[in-house]
Amino acid sequence: MLPGLKAGFTLDARLEADSEQLMWLGLCELRLMNDRRWPWLVLVPQRPGVEEIHDMTPLDQTMLTFETNMVAQALKRVTGCTKINTGALGNIVRQLHVHVVARSEGDPGWPGPVWGHGMREPYQRSDIRRFAQTIKAAL
Repeated sequence: MLPGLKAGFTLDARLEADSEQLMWLGLCELRLMNDRRWPWLVLVPQRPGVEEIHDMTPLDQTMLTFETNMVAQALKRVTGCTKINTGALGNIVRQLHVHVVARSEGDPGWPGPVWGHGMREPYQRSDIRRFAQTIKAAL
């Protein structure tokens, strides 16, 4: 295990409730937001107590950027979306996490943000598994 990786780390309960684990990357746990309206992935760096990107070491910042870009490219390839939205807001869930959302003209809420738009539409279990396999293959 890399120094500090997962030692003392606990996933925020809201992230755990709203998303499904897909896989482990080098630094981050990759999760799928359980809302089928948008292909929406979340990277959670496995560092305890980190709320902001600037709280991380320069090496971890570089790794987060690399993993975020890798996930964004894979998501764009598999969805054929018009735009990738990437953000680390943290206004409600303080634990550092990076959203990577595939957007296309005409999707629910286009061109506005996905946050706070309508009611969440959970995936069927089989759809989560299928999407997970597709993303894993693209990575």
